Amino acid sequence: MTEETSFEIEHGGDPSETLVVGVSEFGLAGLTAVDYLVDILELEKTGYVTTDDLPSITPFEDGKPRHHTRFFSSDEVEFTVLVGEMFVPLDAARSFSDAVLEWMKENDVEEVVVLSGIAGPHGPGQHDVFYVATDDYRRRVEEVFEPIGSGFFEGVHAELLARGIDTSVAVGVLTTPAHPPAQDIEAAVRLVDGFDKAYGVEVDTAPLKEHAKELQQHYEQLAERMSTMEKESKRRVAEDRAYM
Repeated sequence: MTEETSFEIEHGGDPSETLVVGVSEFGLAGLTAVDYLVDILELEKTGYVTTDDLPSITPFEDGKPRHHTRFFSSDEVEFTVLVGEMFVPLDAARSFSDAVLEWMKENDVEEVVVLSGIAGPHGPGQHDVFYVATDDYRRRVEEVFEPIGSGFFEGVHAELLARGIDTSVAVGVLTTPAHPPAQDIEAAVRLVDGFDKAYGVEVDTAPLKEHAKELQQHYEQLAERMSTMEKESKRRVAEDRAYM
């Protein structure tokens, strides 16, 4: 057995009732989607997550470093965004999810939605957004999207959904087929459009498509980092087996 990984959350301000999550995974569609929401909606950083127990990364832009896992909010939108650029391995997913759920409880955040790309089998006509959701969250999306067929999640998605089954926390995953290991911009666009349909934020995805080449380099480096970390640390990387 490995020692349990611990995560610390520092947050200021008053978060919204909804938390939107995107984390590092192959295809990087969900992470790209939430990163774009932060940028296009001009959300401000309100907190961050740290851990001393995992090989870390420190992203930077224009010579300025930033925390790898950050919260963003704005008085203009009714949700808080969590951008997770550091890969959370499978054996740390429960601790990470517990930390997030405890933070949600302390701040009266009632629902969490994960945006994610699935690398599982799918047909050429199945590039849509689907959902997996607990009963409380299903009410929000069941008239907007189709449920995904069968299979299972691993990692952060799985832990959050499992906690939501027997608690009052509404948990949902909006997902679409993605093509790893490189960044799948088209999947990210579908997730942003899907989130728009569910929450009515009216986000224009045209700049995301135009910005694709610039983003691709950054997230390809993250994908390479994830692959290297798996080999060096012998921690297992999540492999989604959710079928369409």
